[in-house]
Amino acid sequence: MAQKAAKQLAARNTTVLNKAHLISLGNNVFFLLMRLLVYRATYTRKTLLLWVLLSSPAWVVEFWLEKIGRPTYAENGELKKSGEDLEAKGLTDFMWDLMYWTWACIAAASMVGDKAWWMYAVVPVYSTWMAATTVMGMRKGMAGMAGQGDGDSQEADAGGDSKRQKKLEKRGGQKVQYR
Repeated sequence: MAQKAAKQLAARNTTVLNKAHLISLGNNVFFLLMRLLVYRATYTRKTLLLWVLLSSPAWVVEFWLEKIGRPTYAENGELKKSGEDLEAKGLTDFMWDLMYWTWACIAAASMVGDKAWWMYAVVPVYSTWMAATTVMGMRKGMAGMAGQGDGDSQEADAGGDSKRQKKLEKRGGQKVQYR
């Protein structure tokens, strides 16, 4: 049972990547069929350009995940490298979200029309929000390490009472009610 975890990761990555490729292929073929057969009158070069332009981030992410996640095997069939964990948090998770959202936009655009591509505007808004909250969290964390936090916490750390404790003492302390 040598490398059991690596073999499990390789099998899981292979399954996930194959499923992602099939969904992507099906979604894009569905878009093209709907545009060519059902919505033939509204099919224009602009539609095709929008599809290529706005689907390309998902294709890039899909091929990147393929590159880092696909396991490699030696010529004798032994596992050489299991690939990166495709269920990792952080950037990998964001890449999957980007791919899922792009697939949703493609499906909506295939059924509704070119106006559905405006749904894709959520991605930069979400990215900006995530970056801003991360930076703010880092700033708070760094301020806490440097001793530049709130005045209340500094006062409480220095042995003084916080504002809340002072208010409680002013009111006669904390009262407990028994039933």
